[in-house]
Amino acid sequence: MRYLIGYGARGLAVLLLLAPAARVPSPAEAGPRGARPLATQDAPPPKCCFTNPGYSGTCEVQPAKDESCGQILDYLNNPMSQGKDYCGSTSVRGGWKSASCEAK
Repeated sequence: MRYLIGYGARGLAVLLLLAPAARVPSPAEAGPRGARPLATQDAPPPKCCFTNPGYSGTCEVQPAKDESCGQILDYLNNPMSQGKDYCGSTSVRGGWKSASCEAK
């Protein structure tokens, strides 16, 4: 019986050493109760604007949270791309360039 207690205590010590330590934020980091840190709030990404000589006007796209303007531009310039409804579901592929999204 004495050996079982010794093995149990050693096993518990090993588990405690291997378990990841939970990090508790300091009161300064925690902020008001229920508030989320600014870095994790879901702010919408800025609009992306593109131009193409074969497209009338400027194409404005609101990227999804997992997209970037560069990815959208790559999609528009890839002749094999299909399935997304950027720029009014245009079929114009190639020749797209980034443009300013300034109000006119």
